[in-house]
Amino acid sequence: MNTNKNTARVAGLIYLIVVITGMFSLAYVPKKLIDWNNSTVTFNNIDASPSLFRLGIYSSVLCYVTFTFLPLFLYKLLRTVNEFQARAMVILALLSVPLSFNNLQHKYAALTLTGKVPFLQNISAEDLQSKLMFSLHQYNDGILLTTVFWGLWLFPFGLLVYRSGFMPKFLGVLLMLGCIGYLINFTGNTLLENYYQIGIGKYMGMLPAFAEIGTCFWLLFFGLQKKRNGK
Repeated sequence: MNTNKNTARVAGLIYLIVVITGMFSLAYVPKKLIDWNNSTVTFNNIDASPSLFRLGIYSSVLCYVTFTFLPLFLYKLLRTVNEFQARAMVILALLSVPLSFNNLQHKYAALTLTGKVPFLQNISAEDLQSKLMFSLHQYNDGILLTTVFWGLWLFPFGLLVYRSGFMPKFLGVLLMLGCIGYLINFTGNTLLENYYQIGIGKYMGMLPAFAEIGTCFWLLFFGLQKKRNGK
C-alpha cells in the first residue's frame, strides 16, 4: 500500500507540473500577448515581449514531455482495477503527445515572423501581421484537434477512478464529464461557425479543468484511501 501511495504522490506531482505549465502556455501567455481581433496589437506585443512568448513555447514543451510520463504512472496505479481500460487510457493519452509537439511549429513560425530576420525585410508590416495571425490561428486549430485525445483519455481514466475503491467516485464522474466537455467543444467549434458566441464553450471547458485539477491535488495531498472492505 505504501508503494501505491508513493506512486500516487509522484503521479500527483507530475500532474501538477502539467497543470501549471499548461495553464501558463495555453491561458496566461495568450491573454497577455494575443488580441485575436487586432493583428497589429498582437504583432507589437510579441515583438515587445519575445521572452514571454518564448517562455510560453518552452512551457508547452515541458508540459508535453511531463505529460508523457503521467499516464504511465497512472497505469501502474490503476491497472489492477481493469487492465484493458488502463491500457486504453495510456494509448489515448500518448496519442496526443506527437500531435501537440507537431503543432508547436506554428508558434515557432510566429516567433520567426517577429524576429526581424533578413529574409523577411522586404515583406510589408501588414503582410507580416497577417502571416503572424495565420500562424497563431493554425496553432489554435491544432490545439482543437488535440483536444479530441485530451478528452478521450479522461473517460477510461475516470472509469478506473470511479471503480477503484481507493479514490473518490466523484472524481471519476468529473473526469468522465471532462471528456464530454472536451468533445462537445470540439464538435461545436468544428461544426458551428458561431459556437464561440453561444457561450456554452466556456462552461464545457470548466469541466475538464475542475476534474483534472481536483484529481491532481487529491493524488498529491491525499494519495489513496483504503478500500471499504479493508483490503
